[in-house]
Amino acid sequence: MFILSPDTVLNPEALKIRWVPRKFLRLVTLWPRGGGWRLWLRVIFEREVLRYTLTLLPFVVAALVWRDYAVAIAQAPIPMLIVIYLVESRLLRANPERCRALASDVEAEAGLDTLRARARSLLGRIAARRGLTSGKLHLVIEQSDLLRVPPLSLVSVQSDDGPQLLALDPTERAMLRAELFAAPLTERALQHIGLARRIEVHDLTLEPARVSAHARMAALLAERSARQ
Repeated sequence: MFILSPDTVLNPEALKIRWVPRKFLRLVTLWPRGGGWRLWLRVIFEREVLRYTLTLLPFVVAALVWRDYAVAIAQAPIPMLIVIYLVESRLLRANPERCRALASDVEAEAGLDTLRARARSLLGRIAARRGLTSGKLHLVIEQSDLLRVPPLSLVSVQSDDGPQLLALDPTERAMLRAELFAAPLTERALQHIGLARRIEVHDLTLEPARVSAHARMAALLAERSARQ
């Protein structure tokens, strides 16, 4: 999971938004600040140019090994395009029929209900901690459709007020990491549901005005306890 916030990306200027929900995947490359080498590799692998280069490596090797045929190999774009198509559409992704089979209707509905409940809880606590009483918050989740590699999930909290992408503090980011993809609704499980239902982006909303006084008091007490 890649939580988007000015403190978690190396190019925070790319986080400026003019509408909600704002999507980032495949539109702009966001480089992680920290997050470990696994996240870095996964973000890099999402770039199509790199994947195409890796796919065509066998042609490069063949040209180096069989030098007499190097020119012929280099001038064979159709086989190269076929290989790229097969790798991208058959190896890394699933066809529509396979996508529909990734999650049954019952599994999809149960998973989406769980996601909505978690989103309400997380957004409610974020609103309560910040004292927000108006507008609307969006928990936006975008996931890569590449199935044969670890899932990549871009998670952000966006507000209609501005609009803006919220600068989440360490406590809020820790809440998202601990609760959003807890079992049984893991990143992979949500990816399967999204592909089965053809959901490109999950946009979960909450109006801060509906957060109860009890929830606000609980958030305030938790904040005071964490500071002690």
